[in-house]
Parts: sequence; C-alpha cells; structure tokens
Amino acid sequence: MMDWRKLSSYAKSKWISTVASTWIQCSSGSLYTFSIYSQTLKSTLHYDQSTLTTVSVWKDVGINAGVLCGLLYDFAARRTANGPWLIHLLGSAQCFLGYFLMWAAVAGVIAPVPVPVMCLFMYVTAQAQGYFNTSNVVTGVHNFPDYRGTIVGIMKGFLGLSGAILIQVYRTIFNNKPKAYLLMLALLPPINTLLLMWFVRIHNTREGDERKYLNMFSSMAVVVAAYLMTVIILENILRVPLIIHVLMLILLIVLLASLLCIAIQAHEETLANTSENFHDERSQLIVEQVSSESDTNKQRTLQLGGNLNLLQAAQTLNFWILFLSVACAMGSGLATINNISQIGESLGYTVRETDSLVSLWSIWNFAGRFGGGYISDHFLHTRGWARPLFMVITLMVMSIGHLIIASGMQGALYVGSVLVGICYGSQWSIMPTIASEIFGVGNMGSIYNTITIASPVGSYIFSVRVVGYIYDKEASEGNICIGTHCFMLSFLIMASATVLGSLAALGLFFRTRNFYGQVAHRRIQNIL
Repeated sequence: MMDWRKLSSYAKSKWISTVASTWIQCSSGSLYTFSIYSQTLKSTLHYDQSTLTTVSVWKDVGINAGVLCGLLYDFAARRTANGPWLIHLLGSAQCFLGYFLMWAAVAGVIAPVPVPVMCLFMYVTAQAQGYFNTSNVVTGVHNFPDYRGTIVGIMKGFLGLSGAILIQVYRTIFNNKPKAYLLMLALLPPINTLLLMWFVRIHNTREGDERKYLNMFSSMAVVVAAYLMTVIILENILRVPLIIHVLMLILLIVLLASLLCIAIQAHEETLANTSENFHDERSQLIVEQVSSESDTNKQRTLQLGGNLNLLQAAQTLNFWILFLSVACAMGSGLATINNISQIGESLGYTVRETDSLVSLWSIWNFAGRFGGGYISDHFLHTRGWARPLFMVITLMVMSIGHLIIASGMQGALYVGSVLVGICYGSQWSIMPTIASEIFGVGNMGSIYNTITIASPVGSYIFSVRVVGYIYDKEASEGNICIGTHCFMLSFLIMASATVLGSLAALGLFFRTRNFYGQVAHRRIQNIL
C-alpha cells in the first residue's frame, strides 16, 4: 500500500521545488527564439525591417522591466511560503495571452493589428518570462542561502538553454511552420508552468549535504548543455532525418527527467537526518555587527546585508555602482549578439557560419550563467573572495573580447563572441547574487528586477546610438557596409565602456570586501 504521508513529504521537499523550478525555466526562454518567427511577422503583417526592430525592442523592454513582478513576489513571499505560485500563474496568463494574440494576428484569425498593438502583445509576452524567472530564481535563493551563486547559476543556466530546448521541440514537431510554433509557445510554457508551479515554494530548512546535491544538479546542467551543443553542431553540418530528431528529443527529455532522480535521492538522505530550521544569516550578521560597532558605522552596516526595500536600496551608492556595471556589461553584450549577423556579413562570413555563431551563443551564454554563480560560490567559500571581484574579472575579459572583434582578423569573431558570450552570461548569475547579499533577500525580487533595467538602457545606448549610428555612417549605397571599419570603432567604444564598468565593480569590491569576509566566515560555520 502506498505511503501517502511519505509521498506528501516528497512533494513538499525543497529538492522537488528545485526540480520544478528548473523544468519551468526550460520552457521559459521563448524570447530567445524570436528569429524563428520574426520573418513570419514581417511577411504576413507587411512590416519593413525598421518596424520589425521596433517590435523586437519591446521584447527587450518587457523582459527587463520587471519591477512590478518583483514587488508582487516580495509581497506574496512575505505572507506565505506558497507565494511563488501566484507569480507563476500571472506569468502563465501573460504568456498565453501575448503569444495567442500574436498567432491569431499572423494566422488571420483576427484582423491585422496596428504596430503599437503588436508591440503591446510582445511586451506582455516578454513580461511573462520575467515573472517565471523572478519566481524561480528568488525562491532558489530563499531555499539555498549558503549557495546563492550556485542555485542562481543553475536557474539562469537552464533559462539560457531553454531557447535551444524549445527549438529542438519546434524542429521535431513543427519544422518550417513558424505560425504553428507561435501557437505552441502560447500553450507549452503556460501548461508546463501550471502543472509544476504548485511544487515551487519557500522552505526555511537546511536539508542534508546541500553542496553535494547542488553539484549533481550542476553536473547535469553541464551534460545537457554539452548534448545541446553537439546537436546544434550536427544539425548545422548534416541533414538530420525526422526519426533522428525524434530520438534526440526523447534523449533530451530523459536527461532533464534525471534531475528528479537527484531530488529523490537528496530527500531520502534528508529523511534519514533531522532538518534544522535556520534564520537568514544576514539577520544574525547584522545584529552582531551593530552591537560591536560604533554609532557612526551603524548606517553603513545597515546598508550591507540588511533586508532593505527598493527605495532604501536605491538610496545607496552600492546600488548605482552595480547598475552602472550591469549597463556596461549587459548593454554591450546585447549589442554584440543583436548585430552578430551584420558583423559576420561585413567581415565576409557565410550565412551558415553566422547562423552557427547565433546558435552557439546560447551555449556560451549558459557557460557564463552557470559558471559565474558556481565559481564565485566556490571561491567565496574556500578563499573568502568577495563576489564583486568576479564582476571585475569578467568585465575585463569582456573588454578583451570586444577588442578581438574590433581587430577584424580571421576567426576573430569566433573567439571574441565566445569571450563576450561567456562574460555576458556570467552577469546574469553574479548580479542577482550580489544584490541578495548586500541588500538582503527580503526584497530581492524588486531590487534585482530594478537593477536589470540597466540591461535595456545599455542595449539602447550601444545598439542604437553607437553600433547603429556608426554602421549607417560607414555604409555605402544600399545601406550595406563591408570591411573591418564597419564595426571597429563601435567595439573599441564598447571595450572602453566595459573597462569603465570593471573599474566601477572594483570600487564595489573595495566597499564590500570586509562584509564578504564576514559572510564567508558565517557560511563556513553554517556548513560545518
């Protein structure tokens, strides 16, 4: 006879919550597949390239303007451990509504809509990804406060891979049917989320050897990424028959399903031990600091590690240093990927070569998202290195990547895109983790999403005011530019900007170095 009480304990485990969040992330990155259906939008609705770009901009605005979903999450999480389901529900509704109306417009179910209305559809759709991502990432930080970088890296990493995962589903079921793909996006992510969101909840427990099982989750993430990279390469060099596509998709599902085995194993170990309740280490650290420091240092202590709300955080210098660094890093990274096809064309790359660069960008993006969180966690625990140091390093490496692309040498775009892609991805795991540590996890949703606004701000500056302006100035008749001069100055400017961002992050490192020393000491004590 089935032990329903034991089964219920599995369903309420933080490890099952982690698996559910990961699976939701795997279907949440539909915006990364815009190129699949963008040509259909352009042809069926009779858009020119400028109009299509305008619609695409609202995609970037929607995904990064997530202050509202952050505030809603903070409000819900303070009242119940089951709060994340509300955010997932709202995200599912927006995802369905946005994609369904886009599908209806291109399929002729409804009359052609004006461009501003289509921009609204895209904005609503993009907001959905922000809701999914906020709920999964912030819940993970609540559940694993000692390994914030690792869990953020896992969640952000699978989000980075989700575009490649959705494309595999598309090529297997709806290949060369982009209209059907839009309908799939209106149904698959919401249904997947509605089925899994009930398991995503906040757990104030420390269960077993968390590092061991998070490392197993991390290993599976690397395996999935390596598998997808192999599939992408094979699809670009070989003609893959349908039956092979089906088998590859089944194997991908099996790899993702194996995460459940890890969760079950972790929970069984937990059942053999007693879970201990814990308090947020930040609260203990602040109490100790305030009691030992003089009154003149109390305000600074409260700014480092206390559960500040959005307005309080925005009044600190650390908030704006982080905002500037993110704008330089993410803005220049987005400008690179958004223009990589035009860069390849100007340097004489074939369409197939540039398509491969676009496909592989998701892999480099994953490597940065996953590696940034995992590696910074490792060195924080073992060496006590302050996490902002890794933002300094990645921004400097990104600057080198921009310089390599600017050189225009043979193969430079391959090498440069790898460096820029990895360093761009790393910001998506390092920044949220830093925000949760120096401002506290209590209002992380709203603070993290506000800092994320730096991404579209930077993207607009570098994509439109730098890359677009200089390209148009250098272009000949027909608005086409061929040669290294088309993008050289743009990438030199972006290299300089990332150096500026690195210097800003260095300032944050010095301002928080002592604080991170105490954080590292506290976490080592918790682990022991």
